[in-house]
Amino acid sequence: MPSSSPTPHDPNAAGTPTLRQRLNAGEAPRASDTLLINEQSRLREAGGERVIKFGFGQSPFPVFQPAVEALAAHAADKAYLPVQGLASAREAVAAFHRVVDGVDWQAEQMLLAPGSKLLLFALMKALPADAEVLIPDPAWVSYAPQARMCHLATRRLTCSFESRWQVTAASLESALAEASESKSRVRLLILNQPGNPTGLSLSHAEQAELAAVARRHDLLVLSDEIYGVLDHDGSHRAFARDYPEGTVTTTGLSKWCGAGGWRFGAMHVPASLGGALFARLLGIASETWSSVASPVQEAACVAYGRTTALDGYISRQREILTEIGQWAARELTAAGIRTHAPDGGFYLYPDFEAHREALAARSITTGSELTQALLEECGVALLPGSAFGAPAERLTARLAYVDFDGAAMLETSGSVLEHPAMEKTRDGIDALTAFARRLEGETSDGT
Repeated sequence: MPSSSPTPHDPNAAGTPTLRQRLNAGEAPRASDTLLINEQSRLREAGGERVIKFGFGQSPFPVFQPAVEALAAHAADKAYLPVQGLASAREAVAAFHRVVDGVDWQAEQMLLAPGSKLLLFALMKALPADAEVLIPDPAWVSYAPQARMCHLATRRLTCSFESRWQVTAASLESALAEASESKSRVRLLILNQPGNPTGLSLSHAEQAELAAVARRHDLLVLSDEIYGVLDHDGSHRAFARDYPEGTVTTTGLSKWCGAGGWRFGAMHVPASLGGALFARLLGIASETWSSVASPVQEAACVAYGRTTALDGYISRQREILTEIGQWAARELTAAGIRTHAPDGGFYLYPDFEAHREALAARSITTGSELTQALLEECGVALLPGSAFGAPAERLTARLAYVDFDGAAMLETSGSVLEHPAMEKTRDGIDALTAFARRLEGETSDGT
């Protein structure tokens, strides 16, 4: 007797895509280039190669010890905390930045998250569907993918070596003048100072001019100040000081406190932007990350508490990074690799344009081909400028000068360049300058 069970439907019979085909249609976001280079470096090291890791921008310094002790003391805390964040943690962050940056931050206008990365995404997700995101070229790798994931229009603001890779008032004014859309459209300008990948900031005068343009065009500004505390001479100026009514600021513990893996980020949203935006951000947080881990928030209360020990910890990091960054920039520039000395953080953005002819003779015409050659020939891992939105043919790369023992460095005083823990960093810069000089030799002898 024939079975009475129904015949399975064959979607292909009617030309309908299968579930598998529908799920795999479209372009997926690519993996973060910074995380990818870190994994590639690990694999090469596992294979026995010596790799100098200038590709992944992770703080080399240990987490501030009192914060570590606070984390351990609260390891058993397991309660869900408020979506907005623990009131004491928000007040600690706000108080810290009121003093350090001179900003008028209020705890009730702050939102905490497992890393500032989620806060950046949440802000974009909270914008109207027709909003446009203005992103500098170059800029941190995740801004543009996050905007695309939120289905927002994006526009690159091209910067140059001559402008120190900064968006200037003139370039922003020009870009906005070209826009033909309605002035009622929300435009979000993303700024990151000191910047990733460049390590550079606008001067205070340039920032004031840029803020004036933002105010005149009623822009929303996202100021990513995750490296602000690591400004080398402590002169970081929060963008909100020049444009308080329209600036949303993000920060966190990953860079100045060495706690990237703890995932603690903070955002301040000025009350002048109204309650609806903040309510949407809270709604997104409640439906996604719920709250930052309880022990991490308790540790943040300690990390953001100003003490003599904390000030010394931050000051010594700045001294070390200043010495390394200035030295490395000088060495690269002397070898014909144009490099601006950094203002903060731990990045350089070397430009190999002067060696284009010699590189082309080696069939190297893009930033990606250049960094691949540097990895294979010099054992130095860098990220190409294209990972940060630069055109593929631009011969730039990001160099994160963090391949040293930060714990050993913090125990020193005075100069650090000759310290044994600096060997890999010195070797890496020496390898890059030797590579550039070989290129000069190849050009001069016609080979």
